[in-house]
Amino acid sequence: MPSSTLPTLPAAASNRATLADVTPPSSNGAPEASQRERTVRNPLLAGLTSLTAIASLAAAGIVVVGVIAVVGGNYAKNVVHDQLAPQKIVFPAANSPALLPGIKQYAGQQLVNGSQAKAYANDFINVHLSEVAGGQTYAQVSAAAIAAPKNAKLAEEKATLFQGETLRSILLSAWGWSFVGTIATLAGYLMIALGALLLLLPLANWRINLSGRVTAAAA
Repeated sequence: MPSSTLPTLPAAASNRATLADVTPPSSNGAPEASQRERTVRNPLLAGLTSLTAIASLAAAGIVVVGVIAVVGGNYAKNVVHDQLAPQKIVFPAANSPALLPGIKQYAGQQLVNGSQAKAYANDFINVHLSEVAGGQTYAQVSAAAIAAPKNAKLAEEKATLFQGETLRSILLSAWGWSFVGTIATLAGYLMIALGALLLLLPLANWRINLSGRVTAAAA
């Protein structure tokens, strides 16, 4: 009679089945342990630096633009200084009755920068110009002087207002360029800091997400 006993599997086949049970394959045929090694620890950082070369070039460009902005800003302020210093404009002394409230912080100083130029133009020259012709502007006094060409007082007021407004506009222009230079310098420093931070991101990504993978692969 035929035996009812089932045939036994060979030992090698049994061992293969046991190994397959211990390390089940993943959907793509790789063991799950290998997949765990390839899993990044910080997905956000990995995503931000996935295009490492492009990000590094962009960061370097930002740093270069920042350096140019700083150099340009300092150049603008130096030009303003070099234009104002030869004029030898000095604020009234601290004990002088000519020292108006708006310029007290600059008492006795020489006018050499944009902030001083703005204060001198608005809080010194403009105050005195408002007293020349009862608060009238140069355009108003000039029109009156044209209508009365023989009026010596109007002619004198016209000349005084013209000279004062000219000097005031020059000083305000110097202050404007100095302000632009200051903004450019600050923006340049911010861009340098931002570019340096972006350059550090790929390094941080390698340190956090990639260095462990390289070590595991070498082992």
